[in-house]
Amino acid sequence: MSDNDTKKPTGDAQTPPKGAPTDTPAARIGPEPSNPPAGAKLDNPPAAHSGPTGTPKPPPPPGPPPKPAPKNPGFVTCTIDGKEVVVKPGTNMIEAAKTVGSEIPYYCYHPRLSIAANCRICLIEASNAPKLVPACQTPLAEGVVIKTTTPKVKEQQRSVMEFLLLNHPVDCSICDQAGECKLQDYYMKYDYRPSRLEGGKTLKNKRKVLGPRVVLDQERCIMCTRCVRVMNEVAKEPQLGVFGRGSHERIDVFPGSELDSNYSLNTVDVCPVGALLSRDFRFKARAWFLSATPSVCTGCSRGCTTYADWMSQDTYRYRPRENEAVNKSWMCDQGRLSYKYLNLERALRPQVGRRTGKAGEAEPVVTRKEAVQAAAKALKPLVGSAQLAVLASPVASNEDLLAGLTFAKATLGVSTVYVGGRPQGAADHFLMTADKNPNRKGLELIAQGLGLKLESFDALSSAVGAGRVKALYAIGTEIPGDAAAFAQAVAGLEVFVAQAFNESPLTTQATVLLPASVHVEDEGSFVNLDGIIQRFRKAYPPKGDVVPHWRWAAELTRELGGEAAWASARDVWRELAGKVAAFAEFNWDKASPPDREKPGINPLPAGADGRPPGYREFGTPRVRGM
Repeated sequence: MSDNDTKKPTGDAQTPPKGAPTDTPAARIGPEPSNPPAGAKLDNPPAAHSGPTGTPKPPPPPGPPPKPAPKNPGFVTCTIDGKEVVVKPGTNMIEAAKTVGSEIPYYCYHPRLSIAANCRICLIEASNAPKLVPACQTPLAEGVVIKTTTPKVKEQQRSVMEFLLLNHPVDCSICDQAGECKLQDYYMKYDYRPSRLEGGKTLKNKRKVLGPRVVLDQERCIMCTRCVRVMNEVAKEPQLGVFGRGSHERIDVFPGSELDSNYSLNTVDVCPVGALLSRDFRFKARAWFLSATPSVCTGCSRGCTTYADWMSQDTYRYRPRENEAVNKSWMCDQGRLSYKYLNLERALRPQVGRRTGKAGEAEPVVTRKEAVQAAAKALKPLVGSAQLAVLASPVASNEDLLAGLTFAKATLGVSTVYVGGRPQGAADHFLMTADKNPNRKGLELIAQGLGLKLESFDALSSAVGAGRVKALYAIGTEIPGDAAAFAQAVAGLEVFVAQAFNESPLTTQATVLLPASVHVEDEGSFVNLDGIIQRFRKAYPPKGDVVPHWRWAAELTRELGGEAAWASARDVWRELAGKVAAFAEFNWDKASPPDREKPGINPLPAGADGRPPGYREFGTPRVRGM
């Protein structure tokens, strides 16, 4: 393709090719022919002759009427189902119809992908077209009247649905997409008739493993090609293609390759039916048993905005939530699968005393009050001592760090905080970053606001090894080094008070273990690598005896004679965030994400009993949450 193939016409005159006749004076040098050929253009055409009565020649027929002046300059004004719509130029009919409450069904269209216009269910009537036009592909024009509910449009929608369901297996009872499927929704709304197919359906591969994380059911596919466009245009890794023709057309990987991209699970998100499925989530839970809570991915410092889908007190999956400033509509696969630490190997009970792991030895489990008293008793002699160190994890939320570091400075009297956190990992070309901690930026801002100096984890290891540190208070036990080696080093400490999410070699060496709740068990905020502060909501009550880091800090403060009247993460923010200049313009209450999402992007799981997602369980759930 040449450069000229992509240029749009500008309306300027084109330069005539070499040797072509022109109207320039140089081209007319030489004698004029005495008998010019019939129809030749004359330089001076004769004047029009009058008729016998002297009447002039009638004027030529009028051309098309001039375009009406725009009613709203700079915008396009039209009518959709009798309602006036004013939108920006270039807006397609699907997006414009949403603004006035008219729903135009679609399968292949996605607001962040190129237009394919191949599913044909979005055809509607427009006053400037003799036939039905695809609403996804057609931009609005000034003064156009659009109708989306006429009998002709409804019959077209019914016909498309019947066509798409001809070879569809209709195995909804075993399909993971049931409850979130556009075929189910549109069948009930636009078709609702039995099939007229005579004979068998076309059979295809029911369990085509495309890669390590995605499996394809080719019989359910309606060939919307969303998945192909996601890999081509978003991930920039064209690993999927369309093969075959007619009823044998199918989505597949190219021969000799597999769908192993770090963004392969985005194809599952955009698939409107149950063709592409996550191998991690497959057969785990029904959509109508799940509740969805707005949250933030903690897999890396990007902090993608997500939905945490959960049932009872277990998180089952992450899904991307719309955020133009962070991740738009996408997520990496590594981030999606990072939810598992919320469920597995959790520290659920307060413990006092080190656990050596000898067979038959009972674990010293105590009540929360007893654990706080034991921790305060151990820390009190070390207040203000240079032998006491504080370790803070950037996996903790802003509210946890505000309370924990305020306790460390005001009550324990430390001036230096050592930074822990997960070790560095791989990064990619799109969303995933090398820093696997969601709140490193927040930790840096809070330490700066409180006047605390940050030191590296290696400095702490050296201090412990040299004997300069005899006691350690940890807000999170994630460390960027060898956990087993550091656990052996802290085994010689006199005091090790650890607030932890999960069990690890480090928690077994804690003299007092205070189990902390993860981010889906409380509300709060993170600061991503770009300095964007994001709120997340509480999904379900904490498991076991765990409480947030900020509550442990409050109870320790009171036990050591200080004042801490925080009753919620909101109280912590309102009292302490003013000390951090970067938090001054952030409105914690207004930034709380809505529990309903923008329709048409990623549909929430539908509640079978009519209650909205996130409101199906109150208090402590039952065993299975059903």
